Amino acid sequence: QVQLVESGGGLVQPGGSLRLSCAASGFRFSRVSSYVMSWYRQAPGKERESVAVINPDGNTNYADSVKGRFTISRDNAKNTVYLQMNSLKPEDTAVYYCTAAAVTRYWGQGTQVTVSS
Repeated sequence: QVQLVESGGGLVQPGGSLRLSCAASGFRFSRVSSYVMSWYRQAPGKERESVAVINPDGNTNYADSVKGRFTISRDNAKNTVYLQMNSLKPEDTAVYYCTAAAVTRYWGQGTQVTVSS
């Protein structure tokens, strides 16, 4: 019943920016602020990795590869989580997935980000 829908991916040149959105619905007993919300990504030939996390208390954590460039945030009223990506590099090219975790982790369908000149 929980549904996560990512959007905002696309093609961008190195050094550019994108903002990904994750719209959540179906939280009958809670809100996004009650979940650990994360962004994962998977690039060709690589395993899926966590890149950004926002906890129920609002604290955030980032993979070393994106620290200082990516920012995760949420709008509790809209049940939406965002990933602001700045100074994008070709190695950021991947499918980006939104997840919501409490006891069970829910996944979105993913959105493609391609960084290329």
